[in-house]
Amino acid sequence: MELFMTHDMHVGFLIFPQMTQLDVTGPAEVLSRIPGVTIHMIWKDLSPVTADAGFSINPTTTFENCPDLDVICVCGGLGVVPLLEDEMTLQFLQRQGSVAQYVTSVCSGSLLLGSAGLLQGYKAACHWAFRDQLTVFGAEPIAERVVRDRNRLTGGGVTAGIDFGLTLAAEIAGDELARTIQLFIEYDPQPPFDSGSPEKAGPERVAAVQTLIAQSS
Repeated sequence: MELFMTHDMHVGFLIFPQMTQLDVTGPAEVLSRIPGVTIHMIWKDLSPVTADAGFSINPTTTFENCPDLDVICVCGGLGVVPLLEDEMTLQFLQRQGSVAQYVTSVCSGSLLLGSAGLLQGYKAACHWAFRDQLTVFGAEPIAERVVRDRNRLTGGGVTAGIDFGLTLAAEIAGDELARTIQLFIEYDPQPPFDSGSPEKAGPERVAAVQTLIAQSS
């Protein structure tokens, strides 16, 4: 990685209780490989934050102490819902969104960007089960893995976070570094099943997942 030179950048991930950890750890794994990037895990305090998978991620900084970010990224998960009207969180996102070079999200994190007023008039991605709700915040839902609209980059559901990370890495540091990172992490997906979207999975599986989401809410 010494072959690639970039300037210092602060990349911050908003984490919160009941987040989906892969929304964070996937793109963080990619972006941390860019020379000069410092990764921040951000929450209201420094207590461990429990993900929906049952284990915790430790914040590295708080809303109050977080530096101005070059990239702000919001993950998704059912923990997004109580934050949609959380003034402390929304004010933090509004402040960072006003100075960040890139305002981004993965999965249903785009709903939180929307609630903070940061997606009004923008195209955006989201997890398929929540995508239509983007219209409530004045955003245009797009059914793609990664959507870019000006300086807004949004990833679709969960695993799209790695695609999002590579797309942003190429934006920051060029295609060659992004390709090198892809090889470094051996991201060469060959899923054993072809049921990763509602269109491919069929109505019965879609209904089953919607039931699981409702039961978890």
